[in-house]
Amino acid sequence: MLSQTSEIEGRLQRLKGRETRTQSIATRFTRSEERALLRVAASCGKNLREWTREVLLDAANGQQHGDGAPLFAEVQALRLLLINSLEPLLRGEKMTSSNSRKCSGT
Repeated sequence: MLSQTSEIEGRLQRLKGRETRTQSIATRFTRSEERALLRVAASCGKNLREWTREVLLDAANGQQHGDGAPLFAEVQALRLLLINSLEPLLRGEKMTSSNSRKCSGT
């Protein structure tokens, strides 16, 4: 009984700090789609409703979950820059303007 009371009080305290949610949006999924969504939500440590709300709001704000293409491209660019600039230094060569032209691809 005591744990149920403290659990309810905890929920009420969380609700005080945010704007009241007034809208509910419903959609239908096939059983296989539902299983897939439940699996992904559980892997994020959230229930389906919390996870779905977060994904929808992120999409509305222009963010996408799991889209690592820009980050991957940036990491590859940095990797190539380091390889092309550090390799001559590791061979004992000095960096000159001709070395930097090689690095830039010209």
